[in-house]
Amino acid sequence: MSSSLYEIVELANGDVVLQRADENGEPLVSIRFSADSLSYMREGKLDVAKAMIEAGMEAASEIAEDGAEDFLGEFADTEEKPVYH
Repeated sequence: MSSSLYEIVELANGDVVLQRADENGEPLVSIRFSADSLSYMREGKLDVAKAMIEAGMEAASEIAEDGAEDFLGEFADTEEKPVYH
């Protein structure tokens, strides 16, 4: 199984994206800040984007874990026993 490396990059248009380091495909996540929000963040733009991406990845991981538990729980919680004849 191969693992991918990811990078957070600021594009020429000012967007901050999460992309695979070894590919030229579409970014996995793209963040665009408004002019108003940029005036508040000043030099912290990349720090804020990184925190947003980390929070999103954590939330996605929790959702995936909950989904697997729900799926497996359907089979583990059955009280009916198989009937053999």
